[in-house]
Amino acid sequence: MDPENRVDPENKVVRLCVAGMAAEAEGEPARARELFERAWAAAGDDYERCVAAHYVARHQDTPEETLRWNEECLRLADAVGDGRVVGFYASLHLNIAQAHGTLGRDGAAREHFALAAGHVDAVPEGQYREWIRFAIARGLRDQAADGRFAELDALVEGWRERGELTALALVLPALLGDLGELGPPGDGERLVTALRMLHSSGRLPDGERAELGRVIGSLAGGAR
Repeated sequence: MDPENRVDPENKVVRLCVAGMAAEAEGEPARARELFERAWAAAGDDYERCVAAHYVARHQDTPEETLRWNEECLRLADAVGDGRVVGFYASLHLNIAQAHGTLGRDGAAREHFALAAGHVDAVPEGQYREWIRFAIARGLRDQAADGRFAELDALVEGWRERGELTALALVLPALLGDLGELGPPGDGERLVTALRMLHSSGRLPDGERAELGRVIGSLAGGAR
């Protein structure tokens, strides 16, 4: 949820949330929490409470309270039920998924990452949507029951450590945004294509190239 760019900037609750975000950026979490709590207190309807709850959730002391506030935010969005909140759902489900993951509730986390993926196209185009998409994709990879991405993540980490910039530049855009079978047609194929291009480039050591070949074989079966 991005109140500065998605809703009325003159709304009193939005102004308080924007000020809270500025306090976060300035390294003042206590001040940010105060501003977000003031926004919650000032909210006059479900829509304003939904916006405020999203930010209050970011400054809770326990993962249980973080989850509770995120679920309250989702409940309020459902209560609003109109076009003003359509673009919120990807972020709301993402936050709930991450909270469940922190609490070790992997099944619930996977469920909400999948729900987030289903709503990502409703987020207006731009950097914020790309950030949401990347976070969902990473969550889906982390929660993958078959661990298909573990070998690839290890390869990427090795490229990062030795500064293999060409490999990273080729693979990371496709990897970070890949929603797999939950994404649009061709989403998974972009990642496999990028990996195949790297594999055929001859840039990698033989052992690493062989490992990448195994990764491609594993991922290609699920690409669309």
